[in-house]
Amino acid sequence: MRLKLKTEGGFASFPGLQGPVEIDTEGLGEEEAAELVRRVRETRFFERPEGPGEPPPGAADLRLHVVTVEEGARSRTVRAYEPVEDPALRALIEALDAQAREIRRARRGRGPGGGPVGRPGGNVPP
Repeated sequence: MRLKLKTEGGFASFPGLQGPVEIDTEGLGEEEAAELVRRVRETRFFERPEGPGEPPPGAADLRLHVVTVEEGARSRTVRAYEPVEDPALRALIEALDAQAREIRRARRGRGPGGGPVGRPGGNVPP
């Protein structure tokens, strides 16, 4: 299963920190992959409406979460404004956001050669 999370907008939004993140469950540990798959199933993701609906009256600077899930030949994108009312969808977004933070952290820890900072192939000589 492949999942993509993109978060747009929000107060003091920093686009570079909110870029889309793609997660392939085959590249995760068994427990992490099982958790994401379970959360997708709990949301009944492929049966959900795609649109976020209208934001609450007077709302400004709301964050919009865009989640895409691909499984086999199926693909669906669902959009939801914060605060996400549905607890199952909120839990999926939180799990994806946690994975996205880990991915971004790992990217920052890489040197120009692609290796970890401070190790051969990184940005610090051995």
